[in-house]
Amino acid sequence: MSRLMHVASGPYAPPAPARELAVVSADGARLHVELHGLVDDPSAPAVVLAHGWSCSTAFWAAQVRELAVDHRVVAYDQRGHGRSPASPDCGTEALADDLEAVLRATLAPGEKAVIVGHSMGGMTVMAAAARPGFREHAAAVLLCSTGASRLVAESTVIPIRAGRLRTWLTGRVLGSRAPLGPVTPIARAILKYATMGPGSAPQMVEACARIVHACPRKVRHAWSRVLDLLDLDHGVRELAVPTAVIVGTADRLTPPVHARSLAAALPHCLGVTELPGLGHMTPIEAPELVTAKIRELVPTTPRATTYTQVKEGA
Repeated sequence: MSRLMHVASGPYAPPAPARELAVVSADGARLHVELHGLVDDPSAPAVVLAHGWSCSTAFWAAQVRELAVDHRVVAYDQRGHGRSPASPDCGTEALADDLEAVLRATLAPGEKAVIVGHSMGGMTVMAAAARPGFREHAAAVLLCSTGASRLVAESTVIPIRAGRLRTWLTGRVLGSRAPLGPVTPIARAILKYATMGPGSAPQMVEACARIVHACPRKVRHAWSRVLDLLDLDHGVRELAVPTAVIVGTADRLTPPVHARSLAAALPHCLGVTELPGLGHMTPIEAPELVTAKIRELVPTTPRATTYTQVKEGA
């Protein structure tokens, strides 16, 4: 199956990068990195985008297209995803190594950027929070649809009462080794149920399905084991830069309980935005809102923690 199955036209088609880099991480893993926007303007604010499990840089198409007008945008494929080769080292330390390597390769010494992580990308940020390279470059953070621990236990993908049975079944489903196969109507329906809100438009579902189905089966399974055992609560407490949190109220993979726990533990939380009826794929389901939230963080000003309920259709 092609590693690049993303849609070729429309708002979710990834724009061509101004420049591409091959960045080498601490253990020698090679990472595909894309630079978009005002790449030769050192005065342009920088944004770094880290995608989630089974996704790729294509996931950020809407944000890249909008932010590239007046920002320098860095997007990279997590190891084994998109155009980054798979590595036998799968774990949160590897995720942190990779983010540090990308920051070092794309930003000048001491240069600050807004760092955005969706799902496993948010976990990458938490894993790197105490790293010197992260602290050197992070001005502010946006965490989208993510959590620090108890991911399988809190997931509501299996619609039964919480407990050992649900946790076991969820682990079996998310950790399945079965190939996803071609993007069919049934495949789109399953992906929409598990990862998106019930009102998601067909073009959103198609874009997500193509990205997720392009992820190699072995990579998907290997990282599912990491997420199953995830414990980054300590990383949340180390994330000292101003941090905003976004979650969909219909998110079955990382329900709002995770966002609220993050807000309670973050040293400098700027607030939690809960999006009614939206699922796990918030940057695709609510592209304008996520992009606007990123813009709010450049530059950021201290604010008290707040909880925002966004109206349907906002």
